[in-house]
Amino acid sequence: MKKLILLVSVSLLLFNCKNTTQRYTQDSPEIEIVKQTIAFYDVHNWDSLAMNYADTAKVYYNTRKNVLSAKDLEAFFTKNDSYMSTRAYEDDSREYEMIEDNNGKKWVNFWGLWKGNLKDNNKGIVIPVHITYQFNKGKIVEEFGYWNNAELMNDIQEIENKKMSLEEIDAIDEL
Repeated sequence: MKKLILLVSVSLLLFNCKNTTQRYTQDSPEIEIVKQTIAFYDVHNWDSLAMNYADTAKVYYNTRKNVLSAKDLEAFFTKNDSYMSTRAYEDDSREYEMIEDNNGKKWVNFWGLWKGNLKDNNKGIVIPVHITYQFNKGKIVEEFGYWNNAELMNDIQEIENKKMSLEEIDAIDEL
């Protein structure tokens, strides 16, 4: 009888301790929205990209000080794209995961390689990127993107300096 009671107690304990909440996945509707958002970015489809964000979404890229809204993204990306002849995320280097944190918030993490070529000299640049998206009711409500764009910024500055030097030479020639 003691063995039966012990067996029933252990069985109940094991079944009651089973965690039924899935807190990690690599397959979810939210991940599909992130894949779609990145695809829209790659093809410059800004209106469709913005539709994946809530009206009150806050976007932070490499800072927590400057907040962008979904409406600001087109201008932000277009300004950055003005120096590039091509740019997109490498298809073979994309990773996605979704987690639910202790507060019940859903976050999708994206890791990828951003590749681009500068317009002026066709130099190829590869930048590892991490972006995390918070979701609520199927919309992105917060986004944090982190990458090291020092090489890109240095190359752009070098191009701008050369342009200024050429303009100065042209101005001297006109005298």
